[in-house]
Amino acid sequence: MSGEEKHKYTQEEKESVFESEFLPLVDSLYNFAYRLTLNEDDAKDLVQDTYMKAFRFIESFEKGTNAKAWLFRILKNSFINEFRKKSKEPSKVDYHEVEAFYNSDDVDEAITTDLRVETVQDMIGDEISNALNGLDVDFRTVIILCDLEGFKYDEMAKILNIPIGTVRSRLHRARNLLKEKLSRYAKKMGYL
Repeated sequence: MSGEEKHKYTQEEKESVFESEFLPLVDSLYNFAYRLTLNEDDAKDLVQDTYMKAFRFIESFEKGTNAKAWLFRILKNSFINEFRKKSKEPSKVDYHEVEAFYNSDDVDEAITTDLRVETVQDMIGDEISNALNGLDVDFRTVIILCDLEGFKYDEMAKILNIPIGTVRSRLHRARNLLKEKLSRYAKKMGYL
């Protein structure tokens, strides 16, 4: 740590920074979280966790720097920590809960119907999403940060805590993997 002291925010300053710099980014954070988790509830939890940590550690945020990059880094680190924790736990499914749900009056019968009609309506968008979601999380993350969120290489290196050369090579590899997945789809659909 450098010899500089961190700026001590007053409660009013904390609230001001939070409202003016952090809250306007909620949609971007949610989109990033959803792309990482592929689950709405997990994405919402991850965004909420990110904002709680941002408020708790606001002293380490330098006003005037890139708030989006700072929040994305917190979110990415929270995702990795949660992913590690979950990967150490054995999978658990309560089949009695599943059975009770499907036998209850609350079940939405539409979820058991043939979804092919809905799938065809948004097929091109879905295929891109599916191809992106099918990438390993490290590759998916660099595509999201660069191509969807518009971060520069140096910002991505800070968010991901990796060297800029690794960012470039990972992005190159990720784009090639995505191109490969989508070209197979395009051939199958007769576009190529």
